[in-house]
Amino acid sequence: MGCWTTTPSTWPPAAASRRPELPATTTPAGQPPAHSRPLVEVLTVAGCPNRDAAIALVQRVCTQLGSNVEVRVVDIPDQPAAEQARFLGSPTIRVDGHDIEPGAEDQQEYVHACRLYRGRHSLRGLPEEDWLRQALRTAEACQ
Repeated sequence: MGCWTTTPSTWPPAAASRRPELPATTTPAGQPPAHSRPLVEVLTVAGCPNRDAAIALVQRVCTQLGSNVEVRVVDIPDQPAAEQARFLGSPTIRVDGHDIEPGAEDQQEYVHACRLYRGRHSLRGLPEEDWLRQALRTAEACQ
């Protein structure tokens, strides 16, 4: 699986900047800027029975991999918000804006409801842990 592409920009890449005198952007501690870390989003609806388990899954896998990620929990309040967020149901886990379920980019039914994942052996309320691991590895390789 290759690096994910981003929407093309009209601005030249940093290497082509006409202002080479500008210093590289770093945080005060000398760490890379926050936007260079992968962003993991857990999108849920109110009352989702799998919300806490999805958050725990993200935390566990990130800790096991030693991933330096930013984690955000996003509550989707209603159907218009689900459509705007291209939300496939609760819980949804995205890494750098990409749903971790293989083939999810082909789905276009956005709903303010629970989500079921087709697991190895059955339908489940959580995505496969391996999908998250692969998405994190891919995101970190692209950094």
